[in-house]
Amino acid sequence: MCRNIKTLRPPYAEAVTEDDVRAAALQYVRKVSGFRQPAAHNAEAFDKAVERVAAATGDLLGSLVVRG
Repeated sequence: MCRNIKTLRPPYAEAVTEDDVRAAALQYVRKVSGFRQPAAHNAEAFDKAVERVAAATGDLLGSLVVRG
């Protein structure tokens, strides 16, 4: 659970896939919640959080202007 979330912007990553963004979002939610896999009664909240973090990550990456 302690693996690093990789940087997803150029020049560190040339091609970023939806899977890359989702993996980073999942890792973030796992870290913040303290759950690797939530119990059934928390699964909906966990999954919703992953979706929202992935969407926010996509928005961020789409808005960044990288110079140089």
